[in-house]
This record gives sequence, C-alpha cells and structure tokens, in this order.
Amino acid sequence: MSTFKPRQRRWIKVISYCLVGLLFSFWIMSIQAPTTVAQSSNEQCAVITQPLTPEEMSYAQSAWNYFVDNVQPATGLSNSAGGYPSGTLWDLGNYLAAMNAARWIGLIDQTEFDSRLNQFLSSLSQLRLFEDTLPNKVYNSATGEIVDYVNNPLEKGIGWSALDIGRILAAFHIVRTCHPQYGDWMAGIIDSWSIAASLQDGMMYGATVLPDGSTLKVQEGRLGYEEYAARGYALWGFDASQALAYEPFQFVDIYGLQIPVDTRDYQTTNANNYVVSESYILDAIEFGLPGEQADYARRVFEAQKRRYEDTGLLTAVSEDNINQAPYFLYSTVYSNGVPWAVITENNELHPELRTLCTKAAFGWRYVYPDDPYAQQIFDYVKDSTNSSRGYYAGIYESGLYEEQLPVNDILTGNTNGLIMEILYYKARGYQPMLGAGTSNATTTAQPPSANDSVSNSPAPPEIASTPEALPESSPSSAAAQSPSPETQSPPNTELSASATPDPQQVEVALINPVGEPEPSACPVPEKTLSVTDTRYAKTAWQYFEANYMLSGLVPDRNDLDGVTLWGIGDYLSALHAAKAINIIDTEKFDTRVRHLLGALQEIQLFSGELPHRAYSTLTLEPIDYGGNISPEGNGWSGLDVGRLLAALHTLKTCHPEYADAVDQVALDWSYLRVVRNGHITNALLAQNDRGRDRIQVNPAEILGYEEYAARAFQLWGFDAAQSAVGGNYVTATVEEQAVPIHRSQTEQRRRNEVLNTISTPFILYGLEFGFDPHISSLVEGIFQAEASRYERSGTYSASGTALINLAPYVIHSTVVSDGRPWVAVDEEGTVIAKSRVVSTAVAFAYYTLFPESRYGRELWLASLDLYNPSLGYYEGFYEENGRTAIGFTGGTNSLILQALLHKNTSQQPLIQPHSNMDSLWWQAIREGDPLGLGLPEIDAPSIEMVVNDQGSYWVAKDERPINPEPLPAAESTASPSNVPVEESNNLTTISNPVTSERAVVGWLPYEGDSLSSLLPLIQTEQAAANLDPRIRRYSLSFIDN
Repeated sequence: MSTFKPRQRRWIKVISYCLVGLLFSFWIMSIQAPTTVAQSSNEQCAVITQPLTPEEMSYAQSAWNYFVDNVQPATGLSNSAGGYPSGTLWDLGNYLAAMNAARWIGLIDQTEFDSRLNQFLSSLSQLRLFEDTLPNKVYNSATGEIVDYVNNPLEKGIGWSALDIGRILAAFHIVRTCHPQYGDWMAGIIDSWSIAASLQDGMMYGATVLPDGSTLKVQEGRLGYEEYAARGYALWGFDASQALAYEPFQFVDIYGLQIPVDTRDYQTTNANNYVVSESYILDAIEFGLPGEQADYARRVFEAQKRRYEDTGLLTAVSEDNINQAPYFLYSTVYSNGVPWAVITENNELHPELRTLCTKAAFGWRYVYPDDPYAQQIFDYVKDSTNSSRGYYAGIYESGLYEEQLPVNDILTGNTNGLIMEILYYKARGYQPMLGAGTSNATTTAQPPSANDSVSNSPAPPEIASTPEALPESSPSSAAAQSPSPETQSPPNTELSASATPDPQQVEVALINPVGEPEPSACPVPEKTLSVTDTRYAKTAWQYFEANYMLSGLVPDRNDLDGVTLWGIGDYLSALHAAKAINIIDTEKFDTRVRHLLGALQEIQLFSGELPHRAYSTLTLEPIDYGGNISPEGNGWSGLDVGRLLAALHTLKTCHPEYADAVDQVALDWSYLRVVRNGHITNALLAQNDRGRDRIQVNPAEILGYEEYAARAFQLWGFDAAQSAVGGNYVTATVEEQAVPIHRSQTEQRRRNEVLNTISTPFILYGLEFGFDPHISSLVEGIFQAEASRYERSGTYSASGTALINLAPYVIHSTVVSDGRPWVAVDEEGTVIAKSRVVSTAVAFAYYTLFPESRYGRELWLASLDLYNPSLGYYEGFYEENGRTAIGFTGGTNSLILQALLHKNTSQQPLIQPHSNMDSLWWQAIREGDPLGLGLPEIDAPSIEMVVNDQGSYWVAKDERPINPEPLPAAESTASPSNVPVEESNNLTTISNPVTSERAVVGWLPYEGDSLSSLLPLIQTEQAAANLDPRIRRYSLSFIDN
C-alpha cells in the first residue's frame, strides 16, 4: 500500500499532461480555416444584378409550386416525382438548391427558409444509412424509411449512389455559402457518413445489392455527370481527382461537330455513355464550365441546333421521366455508338418517344442568352409545359407541331429544381453559384490523339449511371403490385389490402357463369386511348385493385372496411368503364362482376325490404357510418338505392349476358316505401319517446343527389317525377352567376337545414344522363361561377366533397353555403378556414363535360399528378397552399374512370337505353307484381333518351309542368331562414329552364340522411351516440401512403 500512492500520483500527472496536449491540438485545429471551402458572405448571394422580369417571376413561382406541393409535411423531404412519396439523394439536392434560389429570388422569406431547412436537415440527419455507411439510393419521403424503387420498406436497402452523393454535396456547399450559419450542421451530417467508402484511387464508387444479398461496389459515372459529381466531392475536400479527368474519351462527329464521348459504352461495360444536356447545364450554372467544359458544352448545344436546322424538329434533349412505358428515358445527342439515341437504362431504343425537354430548353436559354435558337426552344416550352404548379417534363417530338401538343405531363423535382437554379443564375447576372475556381482539384482534359479512341483501363464489374430513374412514379410499379388475373374461383388473399387474411373475413362465392359476352349498343372508344389517358385510367383503377376484398366488395374509402350501396354503384361503374377502355380484360371483368353479384345476393336487407345503409366489406354485416357492427341496421337510403340501380342498368344494358342475374338481384328487394307519390325516400331506424323502435320514412330531398337518384328509378319504370329535376329553384348570386341552393317548395324551406351547393352529384348526372335543358340551367351557374372566380383571383375551384386527414375529416368545399360563397364547411355547416379542396374528380369531369372551356382544361392539367400509383388518385389539393389532400375513395377514382370513358366516346351519356323489354324485371311487372314488391305499374322506363342539336340526354316521357307551384310574391325575394340577411337581395328563382349549358349543385342532409359513398362517415345522431369517441376519431383518420 505504501508504494502504490506515489506511483498513482505519477500516472495522474502523465495523464494530465496528455489531456492538455490533446486539448491544445484540438484548439489549434479549430482555428485553422478549411482549405477546401471557399466561404463567401450571404450578402453575395443576396446581390441581384439582373432582377427577374414579371414573366420570369411567374416561371419561378410555378417551378417553386412543385416543391410547395411535394414536400412532405412530416419530414420536410421532397418527392422526386409529383404526388409520390419517394426521394433520392439527387432530388433532395435539387430541393436544397431550389430552396436557396427561392429565398434570394424573393419567393420565400428567411423565416420560411429557416423553417424548411431546419426540418429538412433534421430529417436527413436521422435517415438510416445503408449498412451504416452511406445514404440508401432512395427513401420514402413521407416516413424517411429505407425503400426500394417501388417504395417497399427494406431492412438493408439497395445500395448507395456516388453520383447522388456528389450532387447533394454540391447543394450543401451552395447552402453553406449563402447561409454559413448552417455550415457546421451540414458538416456534421457529412461526418456521420462514411464518404471514403464511395471513393477509391480518386474514382467514385457506388454500391449495389446482388441477388444473393451481398454488397458489390461498382464504379459510377460517365463523362458529363462524372465530372459534375466529382466537383461536389472536391468542394468538401475529398479526393475525386481521377473522376474529374475526362479520360478515357474520344470525339465523335455529329453534324460536323466533334462531340466528346466516354469510351466506356454499354457494349463493353454494361453502362450507358450518353451525352445529354443536363450535366453541362448544371456545370454552367453552378461551376461556370471550368477548363474544356465551356468548349464541350457549346458543341453539345450546337449539335442540337444543327439537328433542328436539318430536320425542322426543335431539339433539346436530356433524360426525363415520361408518362408512359418505359417511364424513364435518356434522349441523347449520342449514346453507345448511336447518334440521337433514345434509350432506357438497359439500352433499349425508343426513338418514337423523344421529347423536347423543358429543363434543357430553359437551361440553354440562360446559358447562352444571346443565341436565337436557345430563345426559340425556350419560347416553345415556357408556356406550353407550365402547369402553374410546376413545369411538365417536356413535349413529345412526334406531335411537336400539332394543335394539341402531346405534353409529357410528368412533374418532377429534377425539372423544377433545375429551373429554379437557372433563374437564380440569371438574377445573379449569369454568375455561377460556385465558380470555376472554387475547387483547386479541377483537372483540364487534353484532347486525345486521333488513335486515342479506346481506353486500356479495365472495365468495372457494373456501373450505375446518372441520377437514378424513378420507376415508381409510373403506373408500372403499381401494376407490379396488382393481383394476378382472376379465375372463376373466389379470389385469394392477395386480392385484399392485407397480405394476411383477417380471420373474420368471409369468402363470397361467384355466381354461376353467365355465358359468352353479348353485343350491345353502348358506346366504346373508337380508337385506342392515348398513352396519357391510359395512364390516368390505370392509376384510377388501381384503387379498386388495391382494395379488392374476399367478399367481392371494395370499401368506399381505403382506411375503413365499409361500403354503402352508393359505393357499390361506384365500383360497378368503375368496372364497366375500365372494361370499355380496355384497361382490364374480359376475364377479370367477368370474375369481378360475378363476385360482386354474389355479394349482393348474400347481404342482409333492412326490415326485409332494401339493403342497409352500409356493410362491412370483411364480413358483409350491417354497420353504421362509424364502422361499428349494427345487426339491426339503421335504415336504408333511397338515394343510394338509386345509385346502384343506375349502375345495374348499365351492366345489363352494356353487358346483356348479365341481364337475368341483375334482374334477380333487383327483384329480391321491396320498393313499397322507397318511391312514394313520385318522391324518393329514405328510411331511418329511430326510437319514439317510449323507447320503441320506429322506422321513419322521409323524402330524400338533397339537392343534386335527389335529381340523380330520381332518373335512376325512372330507368326501371318508377314514377319519381316529384324528385326529378324540374320546377323552381331558389338561387344565390355568386360571381355574378345564379347558383341554385334548393328547390322552392315550401316544405323544404321550413326545415332548419344547412344549404350547401357543391358539384359532385351533378357531374355524375351529366356523365351518365347527359345535361337536359332543366339541369343545364342549374349547372351553368355553378360552372361559370367557378370559372369566373379563377379568372378574378387565380384560385382554382372545383367544389366537391373531400376527405382530409385533419378534423373534421370530411370537408364540403361549397360554391355557396347558407349564403356564404366559397366556404369549406363540415356537416353541421360550420366554416372550416383554409380548408377548401380542389376536387380531382370534379376536375376530370369538368374537362370532359365542358370540352371547349379553357378553365376546364387548366383545372384538369393542375390535377393530373395527384396520385399514388399503388393506391389511385388523391381527393385533390388545398386551395390555400396547393398541398395534396390525402385520402383515397372509390367515389373519386370511379368518377375519374367514368370521365375518361365519357371523354373518349364523344361525350355521349354513359347510360344508354335498354333494348330487351322481355327481361325478368319487365316480365314481373306485366304479371302484375305477383310478390307484392311495389314494382312500377308501367312495364317501360318513364324516361327516354333524345338526340338533337343540343346533344344527347335523358328526359321524362311525360314531364310534369315546369311551374307546378308558383312562388308567393312575398317569397320571391325573401331568403330562406338560414341565409344571412345581407345575402337576401341576391336570391332569385329559376323557373322554366331552357338553356343548354351545364353546371352542378350540392346537397343538404337532414334527419340522418347520408351522402353515401362519397361521405361514408357522415355521422347521424344515432351513429354518433353509439360510437366511442376514440374509435370515431380512428375511423375518420387517414393513412398517408
């Protein structure tokens, strides 16, 4: 013990000296400036020497809107392609560069920049790395999960891309140059990555996962992108000097110009050596085309100009996502021995799909601002590819000079991020952000000798190329997840949204085969749909693929296993449209239809009369609108019955082989109370004051829905004249247009009800029944009000009902609600601020119902990319900020399919006359209704289709008088009790409508009436009372896919 203490003290002194030395060393290092970082103050970034013109500011705003719409709120990460939650490191770099440009151009202030960047960097620093080494090639931008290119979550990942790393390193340097306060944060993120793993002997290496699960490093990069990415590495002090060298390369002659081409082609290295515009444009606006790059870039541009002079085809080529198979292409100046090759990653040629590339046209215009050809290609795309929510990728060369340009209507972060950088480059006086002298590692290439055509260096085992294509942004990835073609047996569990079958699920048997398809007079497209319409249709159909259940049903919305009769009608209508436009084959159509008819034969009926309001898609048990099992049910909806009757009529008319099976379903129901004295009714199970169950039957007077359902009942011979369109309607003036708010009948005005006008039921009416003069007078006011609002304010408007992922979860974006124009309300009529949604379905329908309207087209273009390729179209986007309204419904996707069929069959009504008047239904009527089902008295439809110079549409054979009940004089200018006094002088009535224009009207629920499939979770008092608040919140929540 006596000898231990002195020795212990000596060791303590030694350790103390060592610690002091280490601390001193760290201090010395901390005061030394990094040698590879060319810091400049953010004042330099703020200097705008050539301010953007108003037109250029509008271009920048449109490009920035892409990121407004496509940055995920939970993570702050951007989508690589519009509406799809997937992002690569390259495209995250695009967002960083765009964010910086938006700040200095003036589109966002410093507060918003800081908010966006803080969330972005926080999420980026938390991303799990591939093998704890470097970022995975792609992430789910909504969740930050490691995924593959079809967004499947993976434990390990698919590798890293050195080119993508180089891109984000360059973007990091731009941000730390302009916002030095973030430099340490970004340096810390880079330090957490093992950058050295992507470098070897001055070359860049990516990583890929082999089929056996092992990881293989592969050299990445070809002349152009390789040099650009290497400069990003060099900015942070990493040695990529060999990648910066041009060798091995050769010159090839194109239109008399010597174009530099990497000699490592696909034939020798399994990787493409394409020459495209983007790498040179990026080098120009960020690095200033150092060394020989300036000469080479000019040659690449001049070659495209000479092609135009030779062929007359405007040429600006680069790589892009495209809106059809194969979904990503490289339109090149030269690739793998072929001038002007258009290739896939696997070197498959597609010259017919060459595009005039928007980002390339923008880039060359500002890299060479005095060149007339650069101005010419820019002028051609600057408006034609501008969606106002971002720039589309380009225009197909095959229709470059057609009146209707074949736009490659894909929105990507790559196109719009590059446009933002280009415009900032111009605003800085055409000065590159980083400068040619930023990196002292730049290597100048020496032109090779004449015989220097092939490199002697060994080829790598595998080489990834430029920023990776995103196949998941195309329908192909969705198709890969679709169930295999069905047979005549019930579907297997893969058809469900869940991979593991719920033990409570019931398997419903298909009805017996009905025979071979029979001809019909229903309209079908005369020619194959365009590639774009086919893509839209396949995307909408994907909802019904992803949510197909063992019961044969599809839920009304993807986050609740429940369906209404309206939703079943939507599904059946979607089936017909999908078959008519050939996106599903006869076998799948037959299997799905017979499965659905089997389910309709199995479902229980309320009180032995008609189907319940809603059913579980898992068990077929009746449920309430909160999704709770309700064995006794809560009534039936005459409006929903009408929707299904319309769809069943189409099935047996357009597919006559199913006529007997359809009639057997319809003859299983009782209609004694659903149509009374010409009115459509609803039934609600309630209790009287003594606690006794009572069935209350009331008129179903919901504006728009009532008129639609009445026409459906009339197809089957019922007298529904009092519910059909006609008579007087009270209107309110909105945007100087007369917009209907309700019928003028006294009994309706007495009710204390919310009066909402929306478009949803009337666009369905127009698609299926056509617009007769009565309905046209109502629709005209609504559509013109929406168009006028857009012309006045620039705000898109497509007023429907949408699901949202925040309380109150179901929003009615109205044209007018209780006299209040353009408000979003919940079911009680409470205004929900900043919640108006532009409906995707309404946008598609307006485009076909009003084909000559400029507004209809612009609205449609703004909605095209609001989809998830695996789940279908979203409900829409918010007017306030352009963000996607998350939610998926059968109603929206069915309407889109119907709209596409309507558009491609010359705008003919989708419902056509039934020719077989000897079917089981009409026989039962002629036999005097022997089972007492309340069948019609007349064995023929009570409406007919007419064709005249106004078009084709359905009208009543014996229409009731136009003015059955004149309004009292005192009431002609008075407002309903719920309409604010200040609005009363805007109220008028429509009577004797005769115009042929079109528009849409909304709904006003009362006494428990439902809005069916489009609003499956509207709560009646009874449903709300029975529903646990926690369950109710869950049932109304949304899954952000």
